[in-house]
Amino acid sequence: MANTASAKKALRSSLKKRVFNVRRKRAMRDAVKDIGVLIAQKKKKEAEALLPQAYSAIDKAQKRGVMKKNTAARKKSRLVVRIRRIS
Repeated sequence: MANTASAKKALRSSLKKRVFNVRRKRAMRDAVKDIGVLIAQKKKKEAEALLPQAYSAIDKAQKRGVMKKNTAARKKSRLVVRIRRIS
């Protein structure tokens, strides 16, 4: 547990920020998972339609510091590759 007043304030601040970070991460994971389900069902058109939504969620997570820039780029790249592999 935090001892000093500044450490207690930092803890409160951290807990508030955590709520937003978890929300961003959950939105990103859900968007990627939805596309993954469509890929498994071989529904290329529907997966491509959800791609902008997933890009947006990944970019917002990266912007807020939930993930690093290259991690976000890698996730987006791998999503596109998985969609393109559907024949």
